[in-house]
Amino acid sequence: MRRPLQYLALLGYLFFLAFPLVWLLSTALKTPREMASLDPSWIPRDPVLGNFADAFAEQDLVGAALRSLGVAVATSALAVLLALPAAYALARHRTVLNRFAIGWVLVSQVFPFILIIIPLFMVLRRLELVNTLPGLAIVHVTFVLPFALWMLQGYVRAIPRELEEAAAVDGAGRLRSLAAVVAPLLAPGVVATALFAFISSWNEFLFALVVLKDPDIATLPLTLVKFTGAEGVARLGPLAAASLLATIPSLAFFAIIQRRLRSGLMAGAVKG
Repeated sequence: MRRPLQYLALLGYLFFLAFPLVWLLSTALKTPREMASLDPSWIPRDPVLGNFADAFAEQDLVGAALRSLGVAVATSALAVLLALPAAYALARHRTVLNRFAIGWVLVSQVFPFILIIIPLFMVLRRLELVNTLPGLAIVHVTFVLPFALWMLQGYVRAIPRELEEAAAVDGAGRLRSLAAVVAPLLAPGVVATALFAFISSWNEFLFALVVLKDPDIATLPLTLVKFTGAEGVARLGPLAAASLLATIPSLAFFAIIQRRLRSGLMAGAVKG
């Protein structure tokens, strides 16, 4: 009896996760009259594709997606480049200070990120990076870096020290060992960390709203808000269609590298 109950629980959980996407798809295919009906239906009675055409006609979704893609890729690359050497140092040098640093990284995730908006904005203004995409990428790095550091240092600990000691016997220095021995074995953890950084940056709204003031450089989450009119009434059809399209990159990345992502999470959580 345990196996059917496990599958039943799993199907219920999958339904819970898929419900928003199913409802978005259903709404995107409905006519305005059907969406305003007091008797909502799961399956559209008269499916239409006009909402997708209206979404592209009303807003520059392609340009916004490209800008979000650039910021997310830059965030992922910077987060991995900064976290990898720091994670190696924390994992290989077991001191009281390093343990305190790892604990502080975890504690820092408890505080809401809204607390650092004003200090970050002041720093960006002094650097003249307000209302720029590079400035937004730097802000995104600040809140994805702690998780990237914690995850990668746990993955470094899973790599045996004997491999580096063998490289040292052959004459390799610390940096050479890191680049030639440790880095290739860290590929699953790096991929998982980069993916989380990418998705966090891709979906981020609050910091983008504060940093970016020019509507011509708005990212995709900011562009989706524009489907809400001045009266606060949203055009549900185009909004659902645009929101559904905005989820495709994240779903595609998850589908492509889900095995590497799972192995990276397991190593970072269990070995850390």
